[in-house]
Amino acid sequence: MALINFILTVAGVSAVILLLRSDVKQSASIFRRNIRHVRNWLEEESASASRQAPTGSFLLEYLIFMAAEKAKPKELDSQVPHKEIPKEDKQQ
Repeated sequence: MALINFILTVAGVSAVILLLRSDVKQSASIFRRNIRHVRNWLEEESASASRQAPTGSFLLEYLIFMAAEKAKPKELDSQVPHKEIPKEDKQQ
């Protein structure tokens, strides 16, 4: 009985190890393939970004926008509704 338990345990552990080994190999190959795709995407993006002529106008437009926002007068009174005083408070 002990010999059969030992043989079954060894067979079970061996099967698990074989399955995990193949799973790890498959996961590693998928990971390498994904890394290859991401690297290609990054290279394509950097190539397309370098083809576009950087004008530097984005920073200038942002600074103009921020200056315009600061220069606008804030209308606080028009946004807050005025409360009417109840009649009981007016008499006192």
